[in-house]
Amino acid sequence: MTEEIIIAGFGGQGVLSMGKILAYSGLMQDKEVSWMPAYGPEQRGGTANVTVILSDERISSPILNSYDTAIILNQQSLDKFEKTIKPGGTLIYDPYGITKEPTRTDINIYRINAMDTAIEMNATKSFNMIILGGLLKIRPIVEIENVLKGLKKTLPERHHHLIPMNEAALKKGMEIIKK
Repeated sequence: MTEEIIIAGFGGQGVLSMGKILAYSGLMQDKEVSWMPAYGPEQRGGTANVTVILSDERISSPILNSYDTAIILNQQSLDKFEKTIKPGGTLIYDPYGITKEPTRTDINIYRINAMDTAIEMNATKSFNMIILGGLLKIRPIVEIENVLKGLKKTLPERHHHLIPMNEAALKKGMEIIKK
């Protein structure tokens, strides 16, 4: 099994963190992992994306031209990456930053109202965990227990008190994702 994923949105949305947590989760399951971030000089507000590859076999290159799964959190990223999803692949998007809906018919498209849900939960800092929960509902590529271990590894210790909120956000994301 190899899963090639692009996560893209604005800096500050937790794009790079989501990718890092996913990569650590894969390591916890003895998978081969690649994590390759890309962002402009302005980390907050500028566009950012991260490529994550999880595989049972050696990864030959972290550079990809097409993806099995794309998580898209703004219009610029949708415009850029929708065409790069492999036929039969998966697109997950939050409509909050999208003005023109995805149009492809040869991929599986899922909508997750993560920003609205994060606001309702009074947990805007776990917006990205709601998205990750949605991904894991439809593509269970790593186990939730390993995501929580990945959170502990990537979050500074002073933020470990937020782990229960992030766990609740993961579970909520699994509930609200819709095809």
